[in-house]
Amino acid sequence: MNFGQDTSEPDSHAIMDRAHEHGINFFDTANVYGTPQGEGVTEQIIGRWFAAGGGRRDRTVLATKLYLPMRAWPNDSRLSARHIRRACDASLQRLGTDHIDLYQMHHIDRSTPWEEIWEAFSVLRRQGKVLYFGSSNFAGWHLAQAQEAARSRHMLGLVSEQSIYNLMNRWAELEVLPAARHYGLGVIPWSPLHGGVLGGVLRKQKDGGASRGDSGRSAHTLAKHRETIEAYEKMSADIGEDPAHVGLAWLLAQDGVTGPIIGPRTVEQFDGSLRALAITLDKGTLARLDELFPPPGPNGAKPAPEAYAW
Repeated sequence: MNFGQDTSEPDSHAIMDRAHEHGINFFDTANVYGTPQGEGVTEQIIGRWFAAGGGRRDRTVLATKLYLPMRAWPNDSRLSARHIRRACDASLQRLGTDHIDLYQMHHIDRSTPWEEIWEAFSVLRRQGKVLYFGSSNFAGWHLAQAQEAARSRHMLGLVSEQSIYNLMNRWAELEVLPAARHYGLGVIPWSPLHGGVLGGVLRKQKDGGASRGDSGRSAHTLAKHRETIEAYEKMSADIGEDPAHVGLAWLLAQDGVTGPIIGPRTVEQFDGSLRALAITLDKGTLARLDELFPPPGPNGAKPAPEAYAW
């Protein structure tokens, strides 16, 4: 998402090159990412990286999304059959490829029937333009709706859900994660560090460094939960790890999580994130994290409906 917005094209290409060097091959984007809005700048940057050759496209599992408007015009948003067809073709052109490995609905469309959505998606698959379909920001019951509608058409349905999920926001544990496990879906959390709040924001402020946690919703969250974040950063320091790496390692330890989506703005940030793969959090540390960031529901640490019913 940062490519073309916070990260220059040369730096974006360097990050993707470094990812392949380390065997990281899943790249997630969306047609609305990048500035100026509505031009699909991030997809274009990735497409030019593919065009540089060296087997880049063949070695990449490419995911993008549709739903949000690319321009203020009727039928140029959401999940109508018309928009699905046009959005897919536009993304393919910008990405410079003949197929998308994982095409994701960026949000649930409450006004388009599932019969229309799956019919449009089935056409894309028959045309060879898309291999798999996924969702993002779905509730658990939306996942059930989607899968049962696909099953009635004898289709594979969804293979993944991309949900906000991190220590500060654990609501996915109530119904999204149980539903995903039930249907065998991969889960790829976005905002794993809650907009930088879990990335050592207080230490960075003390050191005079810039941080995403200094503005917008992140700043509001920090102001509201400052004592918790202080305790979290102290706990991370006590075990000798960076808070950002602890937050990623915690996600990797959660049942049903395939892998968090990281959003490095620099090669250095990317390299640092790899540390999370080597961290194994012991039971004591996991218990302490549950104390600092309690699971949702009155009977926390239980999925729905046990979390709120007998």
